[in-house]
Amino acid sequence: MRARIEDVAAAAGVSIKTVSRVFNREPNVREETRLKVEEAARQLKYRPNSSARSLAGRRSYLISLLYDNPSPNYVMEVIEGVLAACEQAHYGLTLRPIDFSRRGHVESVETLIAQYRPDGLVLTPPLTDDGPLLRRLREMDVRYATISAKRDNAGIGATLDERAAVADMTAHVASLGHRRIGHITGHRSHGARVWRLAGYLDGLRRSGIEADPELVVEGEFSFESGIAGARRLLDMDDPPTAIFGANDDTACGVLYEAAARGLKVPEHLSVFGFDDTPMSRQVWPSLSTVRQPSREMGRIAAQQLLNAIAGHDPARMVRVPYQLQIRHSTGPVPQG
Repeated sequence: MRARIEDVAAAAGVSIKTVSRVFNREPNVREETRLKVEEAARQLKYRPNSSARSLAGRRSYLISLLYDNPSPNYVMEVIEGVLAACEQAHYGLTLRPIDFSRRGHVESVETLIAQYRPDGLVLTPPLTDDGPLLRRLREMDVRYATISAKRDNAGIGATLDERAAVADMTAHVASLGHRRIGHITGHRSHGARVWRLAGYLDGLRRSGIEADPELVVEGEFSFESGIAGARRLLDMDDPPTAIFGANDDTACGVLYEAAARGLKVPEHLSVFGFDDTPMSRQVWPSLSTVRQPSREMGRIAAQQLLNAIAGHDPARMVRVPYQLQIRHSTGPVPQG
C-alpha cells in the first residue's frame, strides 16, 4: 500500500503537522527533525499528494521553465539542474518553449500562467532580458528567477561573469602567438552576445592586439551559423588563425567547416567556444572552451525561486565561477 503522511510521522516520531511543515519547507523546523522526516519518507517511499498540498497550501507546487535557445545541449543541461531542485523540494516542473521573436509571446506566457498557475517561473536567455515580459510578470505579481541575465544586479537567480571568462580565454589564445582572432557572435537578442563580444575585445586589448571589425561576423548561437561564419572568415584574403565561436554549437560548426576545407585543427586553425557542453568533449579534436556550469546554474536559479516562494530563506542572485577548459582544438599559431 502507498505510504501515508501518518506513516511518515509515526516512523519519524513527530506529528503530522511537523511532516507537513518539512515538505512545505516552512521555517523554524530544526535541521535534526527535517533530516529524520526526510529519511523516514525515503525508507517508506512516501511521495506527497500534490493535489492535497495544493488545496491545503494555496499553491500549485509547480514551477515552469521557459526557454528559447537554439542550443539543445544548453537547454538540456539547464532542465536537469532545475529538475534536481524541484525534486528536492517535492515540486513539479513544466517546460515551455517560448518563441521570443514572434509577436504575442508575452500573451502566450499569460496563457501558461492562467492554465497551470505555477508558483513561479525560471527564465533562460533571451527571455531573461525581455523587458515587456518582465514588466508583465511584475504587474501580475508572478515570481521568477533568471539565468544569465544581462543585468544581474537585481532579482534572483544565477549568473556568471561571461565577459571576464571570454577575456581570459581570448588572452590565452593570443599568448599562443595568434594575432588575428576571429569571432562569430551570438544572436542579437541574447544578453550573452553583449558580454561575450565585450570579453573578446577585452582579451585582444589586454594582449596588445588592435581589434579588426572585419574579424567579427554575425552568428546565432547555432551549429549552422558556425559553418556560415567560418566560411566568411576563412574566405578573407588574410583569414584568422583562430576563431572564437560564441558557444560550443557555433564552435563545432567552425570545426566542421575547417574539416570540409582540409584544414587541420589546431595545426592550421585554432578554435574555441563557450559553455563546456557534452558536445565539446565528444568531438575531435576536443574543444577548448569556457566551462559555464549550466546544470548547476539551473539548479541554483530554481533553488532561489523556491526560497522566494517559501519565504523563509533569503533569495538572491548567485554568481557562479567559471573555468577555462584548454583542450586539443587550440595550439600555437601556424608558422610560415
